[in-house]
Amino acid sequence: MDIISILSEGVINGMKAVFTIAKIVIPLMIAMEILKDYKVIDKISKLLKPISNLLGISKNLTFPLVIGLILGLSYGAGVIIKEAKEGELSKKDLYLLIIFLVACHSVIEDTLLFVAIGANGWFLITIRIIIAIILTVLVSKFIGKYLDEENIKKFTT
Repeated sequence: MDIISILSEGVINGMKAVFTIAKIVIPLMIAMEILKDYKVIDKISKLLKPISNLLGISKNLTFPLVIGLILGLSYGAGVIIKEAKEGELSKKDLYLLIIFLVACHSVIEDTLLFVAIGANGWFLITIRIIIAIILTVLVSKFIGKYLDEENIKKFTT
């Protein structure tokens, strides 16, 4: 094979991969905007209140948690930054939310992408959520007492 055929095969396969991802991501983004406009996200946030209690985070973080879970860290970060700037979130809550989302973000999009290449979607979602809950609860219960405002200032300045 010469360099031209290798490059053309790479470009063709890359374009196929981009198209496959676009078929999944674009409809998800449209659906999220519709759900947001019809306040479905707010209803989901209310349903997740027991989970936020389990994780040790405030109810104000339920919406950013839902967005991060569904859409991922990029869009979730925008919502988290907006909520943080409004000043209603403690730094402890923000740390716990980030710990959860690092382990379990973009569950629908990522799962669909991995299912497209042959992975078991239910297994992926289950494992990711369980690990995220365990990590967040452990940090909340055992390390959370050190995540007060005074200690956070020591480590972040």
